[in-house]
Amino acid sequence: MLREIATGNAIISVLAVVLALIVGAIMIAFTDERVQSAAGYFFARPGDTFVAIWDSVSGAYAAFFQGSIYNFRRPEFASGIRPLTETLTFATPLIAAGLGVGLAFRVGMFNIGGRGQMLMASAAAGWVAFSFDLPWGIHMIVALVAGLIAGALWAGIAGLLKARTGAHEVIVTIMLNYVALYLITWMLRTPGLLQAPGSNNPKTPPMKDTAVFPDLLGPQYNLHFGFVLAIAAVVLVWWILDRSSLGFQFRAVGENPNAARVAGINVKSMYLYAMLISGALVGLAGVSQVLGTVTTGFSSGIDAGIGFDAITVALLGRSTPWGILAAGILFGAFKAGGFSMQAAEGVPIDIVLVVQSLIVLFIAAPPLVRSIFRLPAPGSAPRRPRPIVTKEVEAK
Repeated sequence: MLREIATGNAIISVLAVVLALIVGAIMIAFTDERVQSAAGYFFARPGDTFVAIWDSVSGAYAAFFQGSIYNFRRPEFASGIRPLTETLTFATPLIAAGLGVGLAFRVGMFNIGGRGQMLMASAAAGWVAFSFDLPWGIHMIVALVAGLIAGALWAGIAGLLKARTGAHEVIVTIMLNYVALYLITWMLRTPGLLQAPGSNNPKTPPMKDTAVFPDLLGPQYNLHFGFVLAIAAVVLVWWILDRSSLGFQFRAVGENPNAARVAGINVKSMYLYAMLISGALVGLAGVSQVLGTVTTGFSSGIDAGIGFDAITVALLGRSTPWGILAAGILFGAFKAGGFSMQAAEGVPIDIVLVVQSLIVLFIAAPPLVRSIFRLPAPGSAPRRPRPIVTKEVEAK
């Protein structure tokens, strides 16, 4: 059992995070002014340098914990748990977008167009949210559906082109990112489309209250109904991939499209269906931003880099729904705790970004992680002790 754990993919993801945190600790120590000052007289009093290193690293990671999980300095539990709710709020669009990217990975496709799909979904959901007067609940559902459809159709363009012409989805989705960005930018500067009436700024009007996601824990927290939708999306993707015939076809195409074609699976249709579902999931991230986080109006930066962060989340989660859920929460903690580290300890926010990048680097190099921690390679058989050979001596 221990050997199965040591050779599995999950342990590589965990150790990649550990290695990234270790490298992050080294960078925190090197950039700390107290450590630099103590290092100036290291040979006179080396203990001061080690104490400064410990204070710097422990203080930074303690601030990270208090900014992302629980703040022990707060007198009440309700206020102390607020950092965890912020982590879940940041994680909500990351989980949804990561599911979209991960599902495309399972079909052998690389959906790098998360930014464009989020922008189109945000524009559709936002336009419905501020343009129509509908009853509470119905207005939210209509805006949500509009965003999901917009994201699905925008990603479906890449799926259709790949199915009909063989165009590579990476190139198509990258180009669609630019098309969506400039299209939304133009719409935000055009009165009567997305621009707020009477304003010269490229920003939409505020969302109407009937379309905004309700708070889950009350107005004192930012956690909203989008997190529930993200969890429902995790369960839905798990059911599609592991319990449905469509998911079986997705996995078959992802493993070997030629063998899937010989087995009678319509590979071209699978590419189209996968991109439609992937775009809808990424679109859910855009809808969560508009109806749950930026309800006072949004600009062309509504995606906040989530479309690209979702690729990292999908890689860390090994393209499995539950792994993506855990990875999304982890990266939500990085976003929430990074600001606390910067405010409390003066740690540059760029170090958090470097840690995230190192996680991707280590995940992309499993042999490096295995060699550092001396883990056995997958498929290698355990060494068996050599049998003791004895000679029988004939009695004379």
